[in-house]
Amino acid sequence: MDREIKIALVDDHKLFRNGMRGLIDGCRGCRVVAEASDGAEFLENAEAMAADVVFMDISMPTLSGDKATVQALERNPDLKIICLSMFGDEKYYSLMVEAGAKGFLLKDSSIEEVFAAIEAVVANEEYICQEVMQALSSAMRRKEEADVLSEREIDVLLGICRGLSTQEIAEELFLSKRTVDSHRANILEKTGSKNTASLVVYAIKHSLVEI
Repeated sequence: MDREIKIALVDDHKLFRNGMRGLIDGCRGCRVVAEASDGAEFLENAEAMAADVVFMDISMPTLSGDKATVQALERNPDLKIICLSMFGDEKYYSLMVEAGAKGFLLKDSSIEEVFAAIEAVVANEEYICQEVMQALSSAMRRKEEADVLSEREIDVLLGICRGLSTQEIAEELFLSKRTVDSHRANILEKTGSKNTASLVVYAIKHSLVEI
């Protein structure tokens, strides 16, 4: 990281926040500048609202993570919010995607993934942790979606959910990269999705994959 990244931690478990702070502050390039025990406290904390990256728990008292995310991004659209969850539950991911979160981590993710997520969102990319991706790929099951997606589009969508690159999907399906890009654009349009995270949520909702 070229500059120091300011981090805010929002979680109702102090022990968890302490652990995250210790891991993050122990590495060059990042510094925890604020903590909050729920969404309301986060919104009232000027330092937290001025952070570069926010690790946001979903289920918290007073004000939940998804509602806090919506309000925070209304005030500061440049915030990069990474969702934290104990479980890979589709409903939580749906809420946070719709709220505007850019990253998704399980609370037992490795420190390497924590920093990979930070780097991704700071670079205006999205990040979904490997544990969730592995769960998606290991529990895949298809469902008839003929009215929405073609069989080939479903193949491409499943590749996206597995975290494959365009090149890897192309090689696996014996297609050109341009064709895969075309399928991806069609999938986004047909499903009304805006980004990769939204596509993963769509796939889970329609039982194409499951966590």
